[in-house]
Amino acid sequence: MMDFSGIRKFFEPKPIGALRSQEVVRRHPSNPILTYKDIPYSSALVFNPGVCKVKDRYVMVFRNDFGSFQEKTLEGTNLGLAYSTDGVSWNVEPAPLDFPPVVDDFLRVYDPRLSVIDGKIYMTFAIDTWHGIRAGIATTEDFEGFEILHLSTPDNRNIVLFPEKVKGLYARLERPFPVYGRLGLERFDMWISFSPDLRYWGDSQLLLGVEDVPFANIKIGPGAPPVKTDKGWLVIFHAVDIDPSRGKNGWEETWTKRYTAGVMLLDLKDPTKVLGVCKEPLIVPEETYEISNGFRNNVVFPTAALLEDGELKIYYGAADTVICLATAKVEDLISLCLRS
Repeated sequence: MMDFSGIRKFFEPKPIGALRSQEVVRRHPSNPILTYKDIPYSSALVFNPGVCKVKDRYVMVFRNDFGSFQEKTLEGTNLGLAYSTDGVSWNVEPAPLDFPPVVDDFLRVYDPRLSVIDGKIYMTFAIDTWHGIRAGIATTEDFEGFEILHLSTPDNRNIVLFPEKVKGLYARLERPFPVYGRLGLERFDMWISFSPDLRYWGDSQLLLGVEDVPFANIKIGPGAPPVKTDKGWLVIFHAVDIDPSRGKNGWEETWTKRYTAGVMLLDLKDPTKVLGVCKEPLIVPEETYEISNGFRNNVVFPTAALLEDGELKIYYGAADTVICLATAKVEDLISLCLRS
């Protein structure tokens, strides 16, 4: 029988230690820009939004875990819809999105991302089922009706679409998580796949491994949909490290993980080529709304990035509890990717 002890030792996480955000990043003074208090229906936690711009208006679809924030109880999850004229102040629609179960063994849908491709709006999402977690792609014209184009096999999550075709194919980043293949350890990487029609996906390749990110020790994955720049596809991703010494950090008895945001640059013509990865995190949980009084503290989870006038707006969930905004000059982000 093969001895897996050496392989398992390679996968076992080692503590990362202290980290700090890059100085080029500016958190918005209005943070958090959306909380459960802004929701006109049952809400306890509001986080992980997809954001896009349609006809000069910002559109947000966010994850809403409803229940009681004060009593620290959760009853379920749905998706909320909000609009904004400036990307900072949001008007939330009076009811959750009508996004019904799409499979017989549906449990819940969450963590939406938004993309506009050739003028059409697409929403990717995660869906929990009794048989595993699946990643989905839907399209909509008005956020009232949706057509489901694709559901992955379990277990896959965090898929984000490139905003245009590459060599005639749609492209996406994703984070499959094969527990059995990792000897029962939580260590997951970022992959890239291609499709002729958004329904059938293949030619899947490993894009970035945990071992390529010094500030991660258990998993990495897509965050915001890639942003096209003159120098390449700019990708804001999430990275996770675990440290057993952290103990209780939120509602649960133990929460030993820390989620940070990273940045990398991919080749425009061939996004399977990584041109550079910043070896330090872009955003680290540091502010009060990121490290305390949350469902899961020490969490920065980027899910949307919009490039406007040379500035990147990065929307992220903080402490799995509220929605925040940070900005940075795109030239600074590219420099971070290419400097090392």
